[in-house]
Amino acid sequence: MNLLENIDTSWKKQLCSEFDKPYFLSLMHFIEAEIREQTIYPKSADVFNAFTMTPFDKLKVVILGQDPYHGENQAHGLAFSVQDGTAFPPSLKNIFKEYSSDLSYAMPKSGNLSKWADKGVFLLNAVLTVRAHVAHSHKNRGWEIFTDEVIRTISAHKKHVVFILWGKPAQAKLKLIDTSKHLILEAVHPSPLSSYRGFFGSSPFSKTNAYLETNGVKEIDWKL
Repeated sequence: MNLLENIDTSWKKQLCSEFDKPYFLSLMHFIEAEIREQTIYPKSADVFNAFTMTPFDKLKVVILGQDPYHGENQAHGLAFSVQDGTAFPPSLKNIFKEYSSDLSYAMPKSGNLSKWADKGVFLLNAVLTVRAHVAHSHKNRGWEIFTDEVIRTISAHKKHVVFILWGKPAQAKLKLIDTSKHLILEAVHPSPLSSYRGFFGSSPFSKTNAYLETNGVKEIDWKL
């Protein structure tokens, strides 16, 4: 089992030294044991889907999530995204409400955000796996160390990236980002518990495109 085999080569060049560190090797042993003994989401081929679908060289936007969805047919390796035919989780429903309001687009029929990933939107969860029906079950196993390094790498080696940070856990990553050469868009989490306190009306999609255009980068076609 090689969870890393589908990662785009541009990411492997950036992160190769990370894969040999003791914490990462320990993490991989843990995940492999979990896959053998438990039901894990997303499926093993999709764990690094964000790194497969959005090459480092083409990355323009980072949207940070936390834990993968832990229900059946939901998580597939992209933050906030669910597989085709799956009902929208509450936070994704609110993201789509803001998307529709901000861009005057119709509500999407599918919650699959692969089209965004293909266009340079890196949909990164802080933790990349979870045990079925047990939220945060793979927290503090090493994923956070890895994804923090991913954020540092993007910040250090790219410029004019838009980092979209929804909620306090995502905003805690601000310290990893060089704000002098990247745009940070912060808002409360799109969860129903907080979305009415500043998520709605935050216009992240149009603000992203305005920044990219100003800096000579092709805008994101957000249409789903």
